[in-house]
Amino acid sequence: MESSDRMGFLMSGRLLSALVPVSCGFLAVLFSNLPLSLTNGLVPAPLLALIPIYFWSLMRPDLMTPAAVFGIGLFQDIMAGGPPGIWTLSFVVTYAVIERQREAFAGLSGFGAVLGFATAALVASACTYATVALYYWHMPPIAPIVAELVVTVLFYIPGVFVVGVVHRRLVGPLRSDF
Repeated sequence: MESSDRMGFLMSGRLLSALVPVSCGFLAVLFSNLPLSLTNGLVPAPLLALIPIYFWSLMRPDLMTPAAVFGIGLFQDIMAGGPPGIWTLSFVVTYAVIERQREAFAGLSGFGAVLGFATAALVASACTYATVALYYWHMPPIAPIVAELVVTVLFYIPGVFVVGVVHRRLVGPLRSDF
């Protein structure tokens, strides 16, 4: 293979691998906002977008940037149909917390990893609750946000498994230099 062909292949592979984490976030937003419910609306939809944000912020922070998190949050706001900026702010604040505590979160495994994600989800939920309270200028009921937090944490294990497979199958091979 010529060096210019190889260089073009490497650059396209790096570009594709850089788009995978953001694409995971956008796909998660789409899945979590599908107008389908197996529980007839009794259980809220999980914040699936938080799973790739958390995972990629720990595993490959060079691929999950604050701008990408902002875009994913904006897309969540658009798809959810609520007031603009609620999820954007929550995701960016959560990203900042993950960024500051990366070494602590990255060192967790097993049940500790689930608790680490639960902490990040709690930050996102608390930020959302506070922002909605300020936006509407009254305290909303806490039960829906707690239910969403619980459902999000329950979906973390299968969600991180899927994102981990994407990482091993797509990003890892595309980032190699042969």
